[in-house]
Amino acid sequence: MEIIATTKPHYPILDGLRGVAAIIVVTFHLTEPLGTGHLDILVNHGYLAVDFFFLLSGFVIGYAYDDRWHKMTAGTFLKRRIERLQPMVILGMTLGAIGFYFTDSTIWPLIHTIPLWKMLLVMLIGYTILPVPLSLDIRGWEEMHPLNSVGWSLFFEYVANILYAIGVRKFSKKALGILVLVAAIALAHMAITSPNGDVSGGWTLNMEQVRIGITRTMYPFFAGLLLSRIAKPTRIRHAFFWCSILIAVVLYMPRIGGAEHVWMNGIYESVCIIIVFPLIVYLGASGVVHSQTEYKVCKFLGDISYPLYLVHYPLVYFYVAWISNHKGMTIVQAWPYALLILAGSIILAYVSLKWYDEPVRKWMRKKLG
Repeated sequence: MEIIATTKPHYPILDGLRGVAAIIVVTFHLTEPLGTGHLDILVNHGYLAVDFFFLLSGFVIGYAYDDRWHKMTAGTFLKRRIERLQPMVILGMTLGAIGFYFTDSTIWPLIHTIPLWKMLLVMLIGYTILPVPLSLDIRGWEEMHPLNSVGWSLFFEYVANILYAIGVRKFSKKALGILVLVAAIALAHMAITSPNGDVSGGWTLNMEQVRIGITRTMYPFFAGLLLSRIAKPTRIRHAFFWCSILIAVVLYMPRIGGAEHVWMNGIYESVCIIIVFPLIVYLGASGVVHSQTEYKVCKFLGDISYPLYLVHYPLVYFYVAWISNHKGMTIVQAWPYALLILAGSIILAYVSLKWYDEPVRKWMRKKLG
């Protein structure tokens, strides 16, 4: 879920849509602790933004790199991905470590018993984006990255990038199409047969959760790659507005089917990921920016999207701890604090981008060549 420097025509609307989805992810994480389970979260399908990010990422990777392999190795490609992704990973884990002991609460009652060396070890492993084993679950949620939960999707992003670099990039359109079809069937099967009737999961280092993470990554990432190879964008007016509305409708849609028919929700999520998200990316790639204001909005949203994704969750941990210490909290009571976390996350993302991410990436480009 990131912008890639290239001399080709840029897709500012896709950048803007990435930012819209990133903001919705934050609202999902802010409403999640107010629900009692899968059925009554206010932003019920907010987690599907991750699947949208994977699809966008595959599309942009294919567009930026597919025709450059004659002058680039897999090592060069992965070095560029590390240069682009790792600085914010490191900052996100550091912020999580700084806040860790301050989130001791009824939901994480054992935080104060965790020795400092163990927390620092988790932070250092987090810097590599490799998942920590369950024996290092210092928070109690069985997260791959207990200091910054969203790190799980970056781990699978790297898996997809490595698969692309070492082999899938050489696939013909037909072979890639077969891979995408198989991945789509696997995704739909998982969503529809899931006990919860959804694709949510992937953040725990056990076989079942890793299977969910891989399944959630394979279809959207490589469907995005295929789309970048076969799509012939047209010129669509007001694409940013309509695509933003479509993303919001999809992600804010209430739960489908209820507790009695969870498979219906699985069908809904399958259709969203397999059909609607590629359509949105195609429309966004075909969109025309109509004004300087629209361009600036898209650029700002695109610029903050990745930093926002990586810095918001360390703040959300404080919010979740506060909610857990005040049982029975309603959205009416919580919304001022949720709004504060959302605004604070956006400001922190922008500051992180300008004062840390961009300067560090510039330095890394000089050092790594």
